[in-house]
Amino acid sequence: MATSAVLRPSERPMADRGGGARTIPLVTPATGSRELLNGITIFDPGAAIGQHYHNCEESVMVLEGEAIAVLDGVEHRLGAGDTTWIKAGVPHFFRNASATQQMRIFWTYASIEATRTLVATGETRPVAAEHAADKIIRG
Repeated sequence: MATSAVLRPSERPMADRGGGARTIPLVTPATGSRELLNGITIFDPGAAIGQHYHNCEESVMVLEGEAIAVLDGVEHRLGAGDTTWIKAGVPHFFRNASATQQMRIFWTYASIEATRTLVATGETRPVAAEHAADKIIRG
């Protein structure tokens, strides 16, 4: 296992999250991480990921575009460089505020065992399941 790594998003696999969202996992246990996960999610115009919460802290930075972040029921408009910190267990979601431009976020979870629980269904899955081989987009 590597002791350090340089990870280029253009060289990493991309996973389809559905609903116009795609994720590029970066720091994962496969790269040698023992403490955290991070990556980039790309949202098509108007796309969102449903309301959910995690079993650990999360931080999200908007890299490109405009986002609406709903944190514990409060809506926040975010632009490039704006960053959130979300406590474990706090319901939240992000959506692309633009009807014409894509939005990209960089996310970090404070645990390699991060889970996502969907508020609508109560379903809980490991965040790593979102990067499963059957969801990888090639090309």
